[in-house]
Amino acid sequence: MSLFEPAAFGALPLSNRVVMAPLTRTRADDHGVPTDIMAEYYRQRAGQGLIITEGTWPVAEGKSYQGQPGIVTAEQIDGWRRIAEAVHAEGGTIVMQLMHGGRVGHPEISGEPRVVGPSAIAAPGETHTPVGKAAMPVAHALTVDEIPEVIEQFAQAARNAIEAGLDGVEVHGANGYLVHEFLSPVSNVREDRYGGSPANRARFAIEVTRAVAEAVGADRTGIRLSPQHNIQGVLEEDDDDALATYLAVAEGLAPLGIAFVDVLSAAPTSELVQRIRRTFGAPLIINSGFGVVTTRDEAEGLIAGGWADAVAAGRPAIANPDLVERWKQDAELNDPRPALFYGRTAEGYTDYPSLEIVRAEA
Repeated sequence: MSLFEPAAFGALPLSNRVVMAPLTRTRADDHGVPTDIMAEYYRQRAGQGLIITEGTWPVAEGKSYQGQPGIVTAEQIDGWRRIAEAVHAEGGTIVMQLMHGGRVGHPEISGEPRVVGPSAIAAPGETHTPVGKAAMPVAHALTVDEIPEVIEQFAQAARNAIEAGLDGVEVHGANGYLVHEFLSPVSNVREDRYGGSPANRARFAIEVTRAVAEAVGADRTGIRLSPQHNIQGVLEEDDDDALATYLAVAEGLAPLGIAFVDVLSAAPTSELVQRIRRTFGAPLIINSGFGVVTTRDEAEGLIAGGWADAVAAGRPAIANPDLVERWKQDAELNDPRPALFYGRTAEGYTDYPSLEIVRAEA
């Protein structure tokens, strides 16, 4: 395989194996409606084989950040439709990441009276609200009777994404948000069928993904995982427990035949990651580490070595709208501007020059 070969992940056609990783950018309006600059941002990056959108909330209670988009209201669906149309006009493929923030959020951000999680435990640290910094609130522990409602919120959000014209969806089961919170024995201290053993802690991730697959088709459904990422208080420090938990997720989802599994790991060739891959039996997208810049050489090596079916890049995709073309030509890359990663304007968002512009100005 080559990094620049086309692929098909379920019903998703990829023109190459470079994936735009899901990246929080906070450019939606105050009502969670995608904006025109968001449509331009994604259009510019349609040359990547697959775009995975920023985390998008399936219910207001799951909103984690100011400026984060939703996929609930008619206005939000219409906003995403403009984005999908812009990407498709450039020949791209785009899936929506469905992200319920769980305990990572605040009523001042969501406008809802509570945040929820598997257990009544607050995430560590503080968050930025419209009225200033605030401690993370203690989560309401979802009851067994409430969990089916949350699962249906994911499924309805997936339907809304397809209605908006996106090609598929990715369940966000990583980075310390709700689905991931259920997987960890530190954030999940339940004693019912959703807690305790690895199989029980895997149950919520399996049920959410199964419901989404039933709603829009397994061949349009993926899941993102970040085993042992140990972030936002969602700790998985016991190697044996982590392996058992993620293999339980993989075994529970393997019969569905989902489109892909997207794994964030600093050790993509590790036995943990590769066993997850073999057990899923689905195409593997590798993102080699949160906050670590993925290079062309690394991406090519992972594909050529058979370690992954596609490679996701984050910061290089932010700074280089034509990343695939630059990597093909081994051309110089734009430098990202981290101070502008999160904002509300086009600056540091849609103003990175393409290779064509750079050469015209040279």
